[in-house]
Amino acid sequence: MNIYVNSNLEFHLQNNYISYIIKILENGDLGHLYLGKRLNHKDNFSNMLQIFEHQVPYTPEQIDGVSGFALDSLKQEFPGAGTGDYKEPAYVILQDNGSRVTNYKFLKYEILNEKPPLKGLPHTYILNNDEVKTLKITLRDELLNSDITLTYSIYKNFPIITRSSSIVNNGEKDLTLERFLSFNLDIVQKNYELLHLSGAWARERNIITTPINQNRIVIDSKRGASSSNSNPFIALKEKNADEFKGEYIGINLVYSGNFIGQVEKDHYDNIRINMGINPFNFSWILEKGESFQAPEVVINYSDSGLNTLSQNYHNFYKNHLIRGVWKDKARPILINNWEATYFDFNEEKILQIAKKSKELGVELFVLDDGWFGTRNGDTSGLGDWWSNLDKLPNGVEGLSKKINDLGLKFGLWFEPEMVNPDSELYKNNPHWALSVPKRKPTLSRNQLTLDLGRSDVREYLYEKISTILKNSKISYIKWDMNRNMTDIWSGVLEAKRQGEVAHRYILGVYELMDKLTSEFPNILFESCAGGGNRFDPGMLYYMPQIWTSDNTDAIERLKIQYGTSIVYPISSMGAHVSAVPNHQTGRITSIKTRANVAFFGAFGYELDLNKITLKEAEEVKKQIEFFKENRRLLQFGTFYRIESPFENGFQKTSWAVINEDKSEAIIGVYRVLSIPNPNFDYITIPGLNPNFKYKITDEDILGEEFFGDELANSGIKFRKIGLDVHDFNSLEKLGDFRSKLFKISKINP
Repeated sequence: MNIYVNSNLEFHLQNNYISYIIKILENGDLGHLYLGKRLNHKDNFSNMLQIFEHQVPYTPEQIDGVSGFALDSLKQEFPGAGTGDYKEPAYVILQDNGSRVTNYKFLKYEILNEKPPLKGLPHTYILNNDEVKTLKITLRDELLNSDITLTYSIYKNFPIITRSSSIVNNGEKDLTLERFLSFNLDIVQKNYELLHLSGAWARERNIITTPINQNRIVIDSKRGASSSNSNPFIALKEKNADEFKGEYIGINLVYSGNFIGQVEKDHYDNIRINMGINPFNFSWILEKGESFQAPEVVINYSDSGLNTLSQNYHNFYKNHLIRGVWKDKARPILINNWEATYFDFNEEKILQIAKKSKELGVELFVLDDGWFGTRNGDTSGLGDWWSNLDKLPNGVEGLSKKINDLGLKFGLWFEPEMVNPDSELYKNNPHWALSVPKRKPTLSRNQLTLDLGRSDVREYLYEKISTILKNSKISYIKWDMNRNMTDIWSGVLEAKRQGEVAHRYILGVYELMDKLTSEFPNILFESCAGGGNRFDPGMLYYMPQIWTSDNTDAIERLKIQYGTSIVYPISSMGAHVSAVPNHQTGRITSIKTRANVAFFGAFGYELDLNKITLKEAEEVKKQIEFFKENRRLLQFGTFYRIESPFENGFQKTSWAVINEDKSEAIIGVYRVLSIPNPNFDYITIPGLNPNFKYKITDEDILGEEFFGDELANSGIKFRKIGLDVHDFNSLEKLGDFRSKLFKISKINP
């Protein structure tokens, strides 16, 4: 790991995996030369520059008398607008004379043996200074007396670069940021396609691949949250690349609010990628001496397929993003009462569910929505964070102690960011909600959004939540957020600063989360936003797991969890076994298949265990025993995607987790629809040690002993499962929505 600086001001960030090379151009701009597989260092990489030797038609030349030096065709690191580059810029700054033309040129650089934190924002971190080197490059606009600093960190053990940008106004006059993104990357087209994660509520993070033509592709959110519609992640992939071969460049924004990710291909087949806070409805005024920090991006490179890219993200986030007591601690098996009772519960009903759960081996009981204020539905009470004594005569405080006395930990649901108009909070403080004066506010789920950019709102929420946490025996918090932003206006900001509201809101959320998670470090916090509406690295910085989706249907979860795993670790995905018919799809699946999907995540249940059959109860008991025996492997093993639910008509999905020394693995195989008279089925299993001999004991698998190379290349074959009219016992193996889990163990010599 090193950062080399050549005499011609080329900067080469290099470790054992990747190289990232940039250069100060002849005009003082910062140019991009290379991102990819590790290169040997040399004293001059100027051959990588793309400068025409002739005048370029319809393209202004940046340097007088130098034909062909044109920003419109050069690869740049952080381009502005208005001086000859017609692609989308990284920043736009409105000045007092109405101009948006700027001229930021190289001023200085600094190399650090550390990873500086980002004030007020989530960010990746290091444990030891020998894990990282950081390059800071400062650009200055002399006329504005303003500096932009670009920060690059390269890590010893990962093919990853993190980048961020900041700006300071040292001049006498205000500057208005109309656009200030986190990073820009210009690269040469190599037959790339765009991979991104899109969807909606209850069908989050579907994998989408889009051709890149001479145009601009925008992946964004204007919803006030990173959103279930588009995740703040994009990747460029070679056209024929797949899970196990080919080049991928991944970009992930460590931010939870409005974002934009763009891919633009120009008329010379150069590709520009940039990402950051969405310029939509955004502006930020910098007065003299003020600065602005953009969120961080995590740039990830793989030349051996998408699985490698994902494993890079998983390992990096588990070690350098997720924090606290629970970052690498096995998560408890929980039961949540939401789909069992919704709002219709009392203390007796809750205790009955808890007692049965304890009997079957559950470790944590979570009380969801409806325990506070006058909350008997979603129309009232939100914001009144004190116990509903009609439902809970002893309050949450008393109930938590009773649950603990049963031998279970206790968890509690909050939705701190929202308020019902029918609540004491709103009646006393209507101005605390985001709304525009003299206009009727827009309701969603009968609620409004509190203005967390206000310090008084944050203080109220901190006081109410912390009081409950101090007075109760609480081990887990589910932090929900069930609507997107509208009516974005704040009563504490002057008119010219209303473009700052959405970002100040997110900064307020981060501040409140940081305060509560720091004061109560032993509580396991889980983020939720109507399911997966805010599943992003920013949330993982404060909370080590996120409710993956409100859709608990096992078959739909195959797609949701598979897509989420492109970027995010298995340990971060909340995954529950729920009742059937499923409450989102009406589908009926076996309790075995529901668990076989949910095992690969932060595992739990979301149903009334008193209402299942005796046979199902025995199955649940076995599931919990199996999970406890294999919890470490299932939550923190290396995850391999094998067969995609997004291909081949969604017939089959399979995946695996393998432990660090490759001595054990658990494989999940899922058949969506039954096939009449099927052929032999098989799967290959990557990632094991090719020279280890493994044992698989399963009646449906041909063979028992295999070397790792055989499993990876020839695979394992399943016995033909078809209808034998003379053996009606085989009927139980037929039908849709079937699954199989099997364990592979190394045979010791």
